[in-house]
Amino acid sequence: MVDTLGNAYLQQSAITSAGAAETAAVRKKQVQLIQLHHDFFPMSLETVGPMSVSTQDFLAQIGRRLTEVTMDPRKTTFLFQRLSVTVQRFNAACLADTFAISEPAS
Repeated sequence: MVDTLGNAYLQQSAITSAGAAETAAVRKKQVQLIQLHHDFFPMSLETVGPMSVSTQDFLAQIGRRLTEVTMDPRKTTFLFQRLSVTVQRFNAACLADTFAISEPAS
């Protein structure tokens, strides 16, 4: 998850939609945690919604495979909707942490 409006990504976000997600995807590919017997695929989503092109392609491929297995053509849509809800919940949790909790007066 990339904070679209964070200082590290603000310039990329101002230039293009999903610019922060694309930058994060490139950074994740540079990480040398990949072992020879595992496939590593970086997924990047921004806090205001956009995702990198490679993430969109990967999720669409997963959705197609889910559709083939279940014979339900809505599976790709459900996958993207579920991710959208997850991003919204993440944003709500982050926002809730910014408010000071006042104690009740005695």
